[in-house]
Amino acid sequence: MRAINLTEPMPKKVRFYQISQWPIWMLAFRPYFLGAGLLAVLSISYWLLILTGHARWQLTMPATLWHAHEMMFGFAGAVAVGFLLTAAQTWTGVASINGRKLMLLTLAWLAARVAFFIISAGIENFSLYAVLLFQLLWWLGAIMALANMLLKAGNKNNYQFLPMLSALCVLNIIYLCLAIEQNMLLALAVVDTAVLVMTLLVGVVAGRVLPFFTARGLGLAEQVRTPRLDKVLLYSSLFAVALYFISQLFIASVNPSWALAVVAVVHLIRSLLWWNNQILKVPLLWSLHFSYLALGLGLALLALSFYSSVILFKDALHMITIGTIGMMILAMMTRVSHGHTGRPLTIPHFMAVAFALVLVAAIIRSLLPVVIGPHIAWQLSAVLWIVAFLLFLLHCIPILTRRRVDGRRG
Repeated sequence: MRAINLTEPMPKKVRFYQISQWPIWMLAFRPYFLGAGLLAVLSISYWLLILTGHARWQLTMPATLWHAHEMMFGFAGAVAVGFLLTAAQTWTGVASINGRKLMLLTLAWLAARVAFFIISAGIENFSLYAVLLFQLLWWLGAIMALANMLLKAGNKNNYQFLPMLSALCVLNIIYLCLAIEQNMLLALAVVDTAVLVMTLLVGVVAGRVLPFFTARGLGLAEQVRTPRLDKVLLYSSLFAVALYFISQLFIASVNPSWALAVVAVVHLIRSLLWWNNQILKVPLLWSLHFSYLALGLGLALLALSFYSSVILFKDALHMITIGTIGMMILAMMTRVSHGHTGRPLTIPHFMAVAFALVLVAAIIRSLLPVVIGPHIAWQLSAVLWIVAFLLFLLHCIPILTRRRVDGRRG
């Protein structure tokens, strides 16, 4: 890989065969944010049709497992890869994957989404084997691209992201193998573990960007740093994830609730220390802070679910999957799309509405099923999610598919 040259201008004319010059293939955030936005709308729309009885499910994989897979490994995984491969270029000064290589990597991700719907009469579970193959190729390609950048630059501070992505890859493959074996309970336990691994990734990234974004967005003299809490959070999160994994797949008598509660408290303390009332005036800030707050609350609800029949584990988990992962993804995709295309960090009012819709969707899905009934809560939260990501696509498709406004590469 060559060192990047951000001042290198884009050519005025790009021929159709010059893949490396197409704006969409300049940096990983472009195709993956676009793909994730489309998947967020299409997959949840289909899921809503299934919930309301307007669509039949005819695949070999149970619809619940497909929904969980696409949201965790398809949607959230794509954004994580797009963000890390883009951010690593800034961290290392080494050019990230782009052009034909990025296009091929993206096509592997897209092929995995389509492969679910391949029907083969001759080979049992052919579609799932195809998904497994394409997902594995995609994960390995992404991990190798990130590792190449970090190792070439000797960027040891960010090596931690490699085992995180590797863990998601391993859990994804185990999940699909269990789905092929029709072991639904263990498969769901694996995807729940993957959600907790994703919270670890969110915790690390949030510790870096939230104080920085807050200080910069509010014009503060310095960032609020929490280095000791950051270390406590990292190790306590690793322990909690491992304990939960062991409790679900190996030793049922182990109760991980106390470990989850400890992690929840640390997240909530960091959230409180980072808070500034002026944040409420800036949508790109309050969306990130509220999504991080939802992480601490969601983990606390998970811990309580082990002792309460009113708080269900799956409902509590959706405070994290929608309120934290979904909302933070929406806010980060919007911010990165602006920042990495040379645009000012000002957004239209309807994007603030989109952030609020996802937050409300999380509250409805996680807290209201016992009040208004599960099916109504599921359907209402799905509608709000779809509208929010449609607004994102309306705003960001032109940004992601066009050149930087300053004419530079990226």
